[in-house]
Formats: sequence, structure tokens, C-alpha cells
Amino acid sequence: MRTAPTGCLSLLMFGLVLALPFVLANAVLTALTKLGLGPLSALGVALGIFVGGAVNVPVARIEQAERVEYQPTRLLGLHRLLGRPVRRRAYTVIAVNVGGCLVPTALAGYQIGRIALQAPSTLFALGAALVLNVGLCYSFATPVPQQGIAMQPLIPAGAAALSGLVLAPAWAPPVAFAAGVLGPLIGADLLHLGDIADIGTGMASIGGAGTFDGVVLSGLVATLLVPGAL
Repeated sequence: MRTAPTGCLSLLMFGLVLALPFVLANAVLTALTKLGLGPLSALGVALGIFVGGAVNVPVARIEQAERVEYQPTRLLGLHRLLGRPVRRRAYTVIAVNVGGCLVPTALAGYQIGRIALQAPSTLFALGAALVLNVGLCYSFATPVPQQGIAMQPLIPAGAAALSGLVLAPAWAPPVAFAAGVLGPLIGADLLHLGDIADIGTGMASIGGAGTFDGVVLSGLVATLLVPGAL
């Protein structure tokens, strides 16, 4: 039995790593195009997601009974490049990530506005899809000590896509995207804010994983799973 030379396997793995950003970018642009965005608008939103994923905006703080660890460089995403210095403080900072939360939430709001203006009868289906996804996300989200709220993003993505196809087939992409984004945001993040005090982390960022966070990933995957475009 012959096997590929080690050098060939290494070269293949290196090529896959180089191709991954382009594949990801293409998937994001495809999903955004299915939401009715033009090429320039889709590119602008995609850049907002990728670049904004490095920026966390502090919005509140929760006092802690004991001092907790935090990374000073995490607010601007610099911990990915400059190492991970750790300090301690007596409170937890609640922040929102620009690319992982604010940009997809704004786009979800835009899609809801489109539905309200062009197909108001679809708002009931959107509401049902959203309630279902919020409930699922609240049930499956799990507080992880020293990290935050964790959840498998394929759960809300699949539920949002199925809801869009069944409840509003003519408007499935925007319904799936809005439910896929707002479900994790409300059900996994906002409704679990009370658990942050028990996690023991110095900073909890909503959408803090940027492009790969459950909020934006769920919305994009849900849109890709739905055929057709508007």
C-alpha cells in the first residue's frame, strides 16, 4: 500500500489553510447576496463583520465578590496578536462586539423592515420563528466558567432555516437570517446575563468571537441553508 509523501501532505494542508479565508469570504458574500444586498453593500457588510470582529464596545459592568482575571488587550482584539497578559479586577465588563453583534443585528433589523414594508403578513411567521429560536437558544446555552455563554451555533441555524422554509417560503432567506441572529442574541446572551456574575470572567462580550460567534454564524448559516434569494 503506497502513501502520499509527507511533503505532499504538508503542502496540501498549507494550501487548505491559505484557501480557508477565501472560502469563508465567499460563503459570507453568498449569504448576504441572498438577503437582497447588492455587490457593494454585501462587500461593505462583510468587511464590517470581519474587521468589526476585533472591536468590543464596553456597555456595563457587574461587580464581583472576588477579583477575576481579564485581558487588557481584548477590547480591541489585540490579544490575538500581542499575547495574553492577564490582570485581575473586582468587576466584570459587559461588552458588545461590533462585527459579531452590532453589524448582524443591524442587518437583521433591516430585513425585518423590508418584510414589514413589502410583506407585512409575513411578520407573524417571523415572530413565530423568532420565538422558537429564542426558546431553543435559551435551553441549549450553557454558562462556561472563565469564558462566557457557550452554544452550538448549528442548532439555531438549522431551526431558523427550517422555520423560514416552512412558515414563510417566499421570504425564507430574510426570515431565517433574522431568526438566526436574534435567537442567539436574545435567548443565549441577553436572557443569560444573570449568569455572568457566576462565571468568574473579567469580560463577557456579546458576539465576542466575531465572525465565528454564534450570533453572526447562526444567521449566515441559516441563510445559506435556505434556497432562493429576494
